[in-house]
Amino acid sequence: MSLAAPIVRPGAVLADLLPAAGATRGRALVRDAALVLGGAALTGLAAQLSVPIPGSPVPVTGQTLAALLVGTALGARRGAASMALYLLAGLAGVPWLAGGASGLSVSIGYAVGFVVAGALVGALARRGADRSPLRTAGAMVLGNLVIYAVGVPWLAVAAHLNLSQAASAGLYPFLLGDAVKIALATGLLPAAWRLAGHPASAGRGSHEG
Repeated sequence: MSLAAPIVRPGAVLADLLPAAGATRGRALVRDAALVLGGAALTGLAAQLSVPIPGSPVPVTGQTLAALLVGTALGARRGAASMALYLLAGLAGVPWLAGGASGLSVSIGYAVGFVVAGALVGALARRGADRSPLRTAGAMVLGNLVIYAVGVPWLAVAAHLNLSQAASAGLYPFLLGDAVKIALATGLLPAAWRLAGHPASAGRGSHEG
């Protein structure tokens, strides 16, 4: 190897590989704030990649993939903060929810689910869940389940549907797309660790550098 891999503490996530331009706490906080803001902006941008689904008030977008990638890459605390910023800014009027929407909508429950899912997949990433394809797929499936567990009941209430109708409108049409997104994440995240010089065997918080 011509380049030494960066030193990584046990339980690190991908964002921890980024230098904070110095060792001071203030600079680390600035880096973390930039990561949180960048993650929210990435999710908002991905939400504009929108494809309407006939018969469903919820379009297929890239925001779910972005939210799960951000949560995994940033870790639980920063990932949840980034998704909370995305949610709150959308509620406040920033038109970066699905399809350029803002404020309360029938699909806002999915954005609430992003906050919980970001924390979950971020916590799993600190245990090495993003370092191998199989573990990454498992983490992404769990993250998607959390998003639907919040989003579908909200859709039912907001659109005056029963749970079966809400699932037909806001769950089943998206399963194939979710499988594709999970496959993308399964390739991207372990590959990022390999490029950084830390393969799957370094996961589970056991790698000392």
